[in-house]
Amino acid sequence: MPRFFIDKNNIKDKTAVISGTDVNHIKNVLRMNEGEELILCDMEGTDLYCAISSMDEKSITCNILNTWRSYSELDTKLYLFQSLAKGDKMDTVVQKAVELGAYAVIPFSSERSVVRLEDKKAADRVKRWQSISEAAAKQSGRGIIPEVFKIITFDEALKMAEDLSVSLIPYEKAEGMDEARKAVLDIKGKESAGIFIGPEGGFSENEIEKAVSKGLKPISLGRRILRTETAGAAILSVIGFLLEE
Repeated sequence: MPRFFIDKNNIKDKTAVISGTDVNHIKNVLRMNEGEELILCDMEGTDLYCAISSMDEKSITCNILNTWRSYSELDTKLYLFQSLAKGDKMDTVVQKAVELGAYAVIPFSSERSVVRLEDKKAADRVKRWQSISEAAAKQSGRGIIPEVFKIITFDEALKMAEDLSVSLIPYEKAEGMDEARKAVLDIKGKESAGIFIGPEGGFSENEIEKAVSKGLKPISLGRRILRTETAGAAILSVIGFLLEE
């Protein structure tokens, strides 16, 4: 069934009004008509089962038949802290993180980050990543559109992580898989969790020391060295699998 996000302000009593580019998509691409059904999401985790009641050039009005909490959201909010990566790798990171259930993506610059963006370029990139997040959220049936935060420093990222229940930082010199399994299993039942992913050159020892001093837990992701655009997806998929048991 077609699924679209809708501004919560466009929902009143038992009626929801669709506006913007989705109007054209519903009318001219999907060729839907009055009486046909679709699912709208209020971007806060509530799904609305609706039937189209009327249509015009700028809006589509729907009758709300039923509502329920989105089944696709994890009980634990997962924050992916991703060090800036080269080229279009960040596009992939954002897309896959959203598909795998991340609540938000926070890009940050670290000591070994190759990419350095000026303010204007940084703002443009974040806007692009937010669009990618929205598209991935629609495709994967998410109940929210995960926010892509503005680019911050590593120290700012550590400060932000202080408000989370637990945070993990994959590191090639971390202890074996038993410790990693314990750390991942400990996420279950927590309100929130942060995952820190380093750049192409990895985290420096100084950064790891800082992270540990702030309470982050270094973990191993196995015997193989993963690319920065792979590591986040790998750990998010493992955590998501365990949280959905």
